[in-house]
Order: sequence, then structure tokens, then C-alpha cells
Amino acid sequence: MTVTAAETDSYADLRRELLSWLDANWDPDLTVGEWWDRLGEAGWAAPTWPVEWYGRGLSRDEANVVSRELRDYGALAGPAGLGLLLAGPTIIAHGTDEQKRRYLPDIVKGRKMWCQLFSEPGAGSDLAGLQARAVRDGDEWVVNGQKVWTSGAQWAELGMLLARTDPDVPKHRGISYFAIEMDQPGMDVRPLREMTGRALFNEVFMTDCRVGDDALIGGLNNGWAVANTTLANERAGLGAGGSGAAGGAVPGRKAGFLERRAGDFVSARRGGGGGGGGGPIGGGDLMIELAKGCGVAGDPTIRQDLMRLYSMNEIARYTTLRMKAAKAAGRGPGPEANTAKLSMSRITRLSRDLGMRIVGAGGMLAGGDAPLNGMITEMTLFAPAVSIYGGSDEIQKNIIGERVLGLPSEPRLDKDVPFRELTVGTQQARQA
Repeated sequence: MTVTAAETDSYADLRRELLSWLDANWDPDLTVGEWWDRLGEAGWAAPTWPVEWYGRGLSRDEANVVSRELRDYGALAGPAGLGLLLAGPTIIAHGTDEQKRRYLPDIVKGRKMWCQLFSEPGAGSDLAGLQARAVRDGDEWVVNGQKVWTSGAQWAELGMLLARTDPDVPKHRGISYFAIEMDQPGMDVRPLREMTGRALFNEVFMTDCRVGDDALIGGLNNGWAVANTTLANERAGLGAGGSGAAGGAVPGRKAGFLERRAGDFVSARRGGGGGGGGGPIGGGDLMIELAKGCGVAGDPTIRQDLMRLYSMNEIARYTTLRMKAAKAAGRGPGPEANTAKLSMSRITRLSRDLGMRIVGAGGMLAGGDAPLNGMITEMTLFAPAVSIYGGSDEIQKNIIGERVLGLPSEPRLDKDVPFRELTVGTQQARQA
């Protein structure tokens, strides 16, 4: 680990405290679930969360120190996934104390995995046009509808659900946000096969599914405001330089990692970092080594694009530091999150094109016969997704134009129209 003298002085007490705790608690022969229980109970799994809500109240810079120390010690880091990245921060911001006590411990201890039930076949970029309905039935709500592009739904125990609870008001005002159980009758999860051969995304059909009124996050018909908190954290996490949602072990019972030996997941996580990150294959350092291995590191056009990739990754890293500083000052993710998401798309496209130029015809191979075991090929096939998921590039540009630069928004005929009265013609006119 490389740290400055100032860091050594500033974080010495934090490192001593963590290392002392690790000496007393880390055991590679523990199961993943047992280790995450210890890590979560001590507040090290989500160190930036408030102390009263299963964190340690640390700044982002301090949390980075914690991550480095866990890695360098050889201990398994805390659970990743959408629970820690999206659901937890949203519940902390909008949930009741009872909801925080109910949901947050299982997130920091990796006991349950979450998925995001937002997008629909007819409501992707226009998310507020969603059709899934939740109708009250006593102390419960009955949910019917379809969601799509739901990452990890096949392993999730809980979902962040956006559903329409009042069709008689304009579309942004009649949406509510629920924490819904995925394991129940009427919840049908169907994997969507990608051209990479994997099935990371799913479509989800909900038929008379039920969710309690006590699982309503942020208040009735206030789901749009709550969803924006989730989306801001998503863009910050998925953007270039962000932490993302990847991890060595997957949380939740269905994924099957909780009973496995914690030490078996450490080697895949050690030695990370450096080179600015960004892009599905880890950024500039790997590309430089790949170019050397393929004998094209002296090509001036390759070298120029390697420098472009390095520069873009460094800019993205600084943007992430700005977001962390804003959050440490008590401000939520701002426009930097949108620019980080756009930057991630640019870096991915450059990595895709540069990687294929470096490996040449070998990029058409897959598996063990391909360079880097097919990583370049898979990155090339997956690259279009980065400009779409988490809010498309076009949506990010609209947000920056309207909310940051103050440009006039596009004409909208449906802004004040009750959702029930919206017709296909109205929506087509709005889009024209």
C-alpha cells in the first residue's frame, strides 16, 4: 500500500484500531457468513454509515483506508451488491427507524441480496411512466406488473420496487417505493441471455404479489423523490472511478457463498487498485501490459490511445474524489455523478476499441484460447450495456443540461395530466 506521510499521520489511529480488531477477529477458516457477521457488527462493512445505523461514521477517505487495510491484511472485504450500494443509503435517507432496524443489519452482514425493480418495457428512460400497480388491501398492497433489466433478481431476497399507487395524479406524484420480498407466490423471474453468453439481467413478472404497508419507504406517493436518491447513488457507484457493486463473494442465501470458507475468496481481491480503474477490465495498467505482451507497445497510435485512457481514468478518479468530498460535507451526489457515468461510457468505448486493436484477430476468440482468457472479447460484447444501464448517456446529458447548465427542458404535455388520462397519442406527442 502506498500512502503519503500526511496520510500516515492522519490515519495512524484508524489503522491501529482496525489492525488490532483484525488480529483478534480475522480467521480464514470462518464461513463467509460468519466473517460478515463480525465485520458488520463492528461497523467495518459500511464504515461511512452513521454509528447508530451499523457504520462507524467515517469519511470517504477514511473508508478508503479501511478498504486498503483489509486488502493488505489478507482479509475478505464486506459484502458488496445493490444492498450496500443502493438500498442501504436510500433507507438511511428516507426510512423510518423501524425500517432501518429491520433492513440494514442484513445488508451490512450480507445475509440478503437486493435487486432494483425500476425499469419496465415501456418505462426505461421515461421511468415515471411506469405501469406496475400497487393497490391497497388492508395493511398490505397487491402488486401487478412487469419489470425488466433487473440485475441479480435470480439471487435476490428483496427488491427495491417502484409501483404506481395513485393513477389520478400526474405521473411523478403517484409513485411509491417499497421493499418487496422476492420469494413469494406470483413473483416470476426470467433470465435474459446476453450476447456475451451470460444472463446478468432478468425480466420479472408480478402477479398479485403482496407487500406490507410497513415496507413503504419514504411515504405514500413520494416514491419519485426516494428513487432519485437511489439513482444518484447508482450513478456515483457505476460511474468511472466509482466503487461499483462488484465483490469477491455475493451476499444472500440463494447465491450460495455464505457457507463457503472466507479465506477462499481473499486471493481474488488482493493486489487490486492502481492505474485509475475505469472500464470493465480494470483500466490503463492492464492495457499497457497487454500491449507489451502483444508486441505493439511501440506503435505510436497505440501509445497515444494508452495515454488517452490513462488521462481519462485520472480525470475520473479526481471526479470521484470531488463526489466523496461533497458527501463528507453532508451533500448528496450532485452533477459529478452524471458526468462520472458519462465518463465511464467513454472509457469503456475507448477500452473496447483499443483492446481489439491490441489483440488483433485474437479478439474474435473466446475462452482459454483467447487473449486474457477471452476478457477482451467479452468486454467488447458487453460494452454497449455501459451506456444504457444506470440511466442512459442521453438521460445523463439531459440532466446536466437542465439541472446544471439551466437550459430549458424539452416540451412536456403530460407534466400536469393525471396518469390515468394519459393516452398513447399524448405520449407520442410529447416525444415528437
